[in-house]
Amino acid sequence: MLTRRNWLLRLSVVLNVAVLFYFGSYLTIGNGNSEIVEEVQMSGRNLASIAEASQNGEKETAAYYYQSASGGSANYPELALLASIQPIAGQPQQQQQGSSVQTPVQGTTLRDDGHVMRIKPKSVVAAAESLDAADTSSASGGGGSAAAAPAESWTPEKKDAPTQQQQQTSTTTTTTSATTTAGTSFVAAVAMAMANSAAVVQQVRPLRELLGCKDKSNRRRIAQRGDYWVLYNYVPARRWFRCDESITYTTHADFTFLDNLEPLLERWRGPISVALYTPGNDFVPTLASIRYLRQCGSPLVAEYVTFHMYFGSGHVPKSVPHTDHDIDAPVANCSAPPPWTNASAAYKVQKKLLYPVNVGRNVARESATTHYVLPSDIELYPSPGVIEGFMDLVRRQDPPLRRPKPMVFPLPIFELASHMKLPADKKELVSMLKNGSAITFHKKVCPDCHTVPKFKEWASAKPKPGVSVFHTGKRTGYHLHWEPIFIGTHNDPLYDERLSWEGKMDKMTQGYTLCVLDYEFHILDNAFLTHKPGIKTLKKDPARQVLASKTYSLIKKVILPELKVLYGVKKGCAV
Repeated sequence: MLTRRNWLLRLSVVLNVAVLFYFGSYLTIGNGNSEIVEEVQMSGRNLASIAEASQNGEKETAAYYYQSASGGSANYPELALLASIQPIAGQPQQQQQGSSVQTPVQGTTLRDDGHVMRIKPKSVVAAAESLDAADTSSASGGGGSAAAAPAESWTPEKKDAPTQQQQQTSTTTTTTSATTTAGTSFVAAVAMAMANSAAVVQQVRPLRELLGCKDKSNRRRIAQRGDYWVLYNYVPARRWFRCDESITYTTHADFTFLDNLEPLLERWRGPISVALYTPGNDFVPTLASIRYLRQCGSPLVAEYVTFHMYFGSGHVPKSVPHTDHDIDAPVANCSAPPPWTNASAAYKVQKKLLYPVNVGRNVARESATTHYVLPSDIELYPSPGVIEGFMDLVRRQDPPLRRPKPMVFPLPIFELASHMKLPADKKELVSMLKNGSAITFHKKVCPDCHTVPKFKEWASAKPKPGVSVFHTGKRTGYHLHWEPIFIGTHNDPLYDERLSWEGKMDKMTQGYTLCVLDYEFHILDNAFLTHKPGIKTLKKDPARQVLASKTYSLIKKVILPELKVLYGVKKGCAV
């Protein structure tokens, strides 16, 4: 019996020491290791996913695999599972000095396959605790059984000293009890520390988890869309963007408007998805214009811009190149004038075709690989720094972004006198508004269509660093016919493709749908759009007025009744 008690005592001590080392190494992940913290911030995963095996009833041998960040520490390969987690809003990422982890370049097409590692699920940890408890209980039970032998206990009434067997039994019981108490206290401390660590880790949520987005392919494909053929991603950009990495400026045009692309890119400096209307023979000068831009213009075009082509089924081009070699050849003549300067020879003009503006808008938006998109016109140039400022706003999760209702983020729009340079920031813009060289967009054509709510307060407010929400408005009341241009997501309603640019009111039906769905319009401060210099004035166009009347009738008699059935009716909402 004595030999058995000693053996149980030694086993209990060994098991507790093993548990001590195990939990000690586990605690290191949650406390104080700067290298781990940094790799957590760079990771695309969450430690909470480690518990999935036990939650799903998987065996203890279930393996959890995570890609390691490039440049991770060679001394701690097991920590590579935390690679590329981004801080949640309000938790700015801090780079530790001397760290080998680097922030990935935005829009890179390179993918780090890294090494793969195995991590034990929490079920193994729970099993270790159960094993430790069983061992401790077994040791205590063994001592109790030995003590239960008929040995006379020592009492104050009996002055005799305890026998040697009683001393050994007492020592065994006391040691086992102390070991059990220490083990239990240690496990409780570990559990508390792990809970604290889990609370910290839960705050380090990756941005894609916050957005609930998934990456999209930019492969070239051909598809039919109603009465139109679409060549998606016909000329893709060299950079591919993940869903949580940036904002895509989505726009539309025909080849005669491609002179706007470089000044737009110079201020945007991010991904652009442009759908080009190329009916019949317009396909040839359009492709020539793309080659000219990519080979003779700014290198930003090839890096950031993805071109899509679309045309009606009755106006299919004579031939369509399919390989990269045929699309890029022949080499553009950079000494010649750009192909878009010969607008009079356009097939669309000769055939008097209407411009299907909303088909282009939807094609460009649906093809964007990022979660956030800015559907806009190619002649509207954003203020510099919108991407960085808005993504910081998303990470901060300011109070307006935490509201439960659906939301979009409109940018105020302005026009400039033809001789003026584009304003570099809000301060310059406000100065131009005061001297009259800048006005709100379409002020002399349709002042109610594009003026944002609380515009006077917006213009008088002092500029602040970064991008923030200035005011939350609705498309009701004075702004009943507001046509905002906004940063949104792929979840927002699309544009009705039965409407044309010539018929006007091409965004009104979307505005009605947003109103009925109770969207909130979080108007951005320190971010705006500026139209290509030149202030528009109201001009009479009898032919276009006829088309506008037909469009109005189509909306009132056909489209609006459909929308009321599909989305319902809400007081204060109108087309």
